Amino acid sequence: MRLNLREIIERPGSALPFEAELDTEGLDFPSVLSYRDKPRAIGRVVNEAGVLKLSGELTAELRRVCDRCGTAFDSRKVTRLHATLVDEDDGENPELFLLDGTEIDLDEILLTNFVLDMDSKCLCREDCKGLCPRCGKNLNLGPCGCGKEIDPRFAVLEQLLDKE
Repeated sequence: MRLNLREIIERPGSALPFEAELDTEGLDFPSVLSYRDKPRAIGRVVNEAGVLKLSGELTAELRRVCDRCGTAFDSRKVTRLHATLVDEDDGENPELFLLDGTEIDLDEILLTNFVLDMDSKCLCREDCKGLCPRCGKNLNLGPCGCGKEIDPRFAVLEQLLDKE
């Protein structure tokens, strides 16, 4: 989606609101099974003393899989949008986006902010216990039947305890 900023470029203090949807095609992450709906963005571009700044929120409803226990769960991802719009870009700052005349490519800004904000580790809950390394049972559902694993270096010492 292209956003025309002609009416605020020359007027410091002016703002232009926007609403948009982000296309999920090509938005593949290992922990995301599906998108329940297209991510929706709402925000505005403000001319702050000649500098154009975009701010807002991008909200996505996701079906994800936990990296620790493998359970599928629903979650909401809210990404804060921040971008500075410039005429020239040296390519060093990911928060700078190049104006194309009086327009910007809003999809590029939304996509960049969303990808940079995606979690590197996805957990179904903060205290997820994961899976038992021996039997594979989900430890969030309760303890497994596996006994405590004994270090083979101490196996001889355990034989001494068994004699008593």
